[in-house]
Amino acid sequence: MSVQAVTHLNFRGQARAALAFYHTVFGGQIMLATYQDFGAVPDGTPADGIIWGQVVADSGMRIMAYDVQAERAWHPGENAFYVSLRGDSVEEITALWGRLADGGNVVHALAPARWTPLYGMLTDSFGVTWVIDVVRAS
Repeated sequence: MSVQAVTHLNFRGQARAALAFYHTVFGGQIMLATYQDFGAVPDGTPADGIIWGQVVADSGMRIMAYDVQAERAWHPGENAFYVSLRGDSVEEITALWGRLADGGNVVHALAPARWTPLYGMLTDSFGVTWVIDVVRAS
């Protein structure tokens, strides 16, 4: 089993440019998906905004980013990042979710999503927001 913690940066309309920049810095592979690609465009959020993106460098370094939905609060320097916890086992991710959620606040319940067998978001008891999912086997 494998679990990785990845820095997940939050932007408002700049995720594509930020990931392109990090791609020029670190190289590797860039992956982008828009709200329109997922068929889930919240009111006031641009359809071409990035709902999920990442750069995976040949060295193994990863960075993720997205454009925060219009209805969510976001200001530069506030709510600027999440920690993305990705694993390859439903059982392991479910167990980690339970421990991280203790004393915290569930933002999005752990459940299947279009892109993964299991996804959830929570803010732990220290105020750190975690985006948690199971990596879909390719």
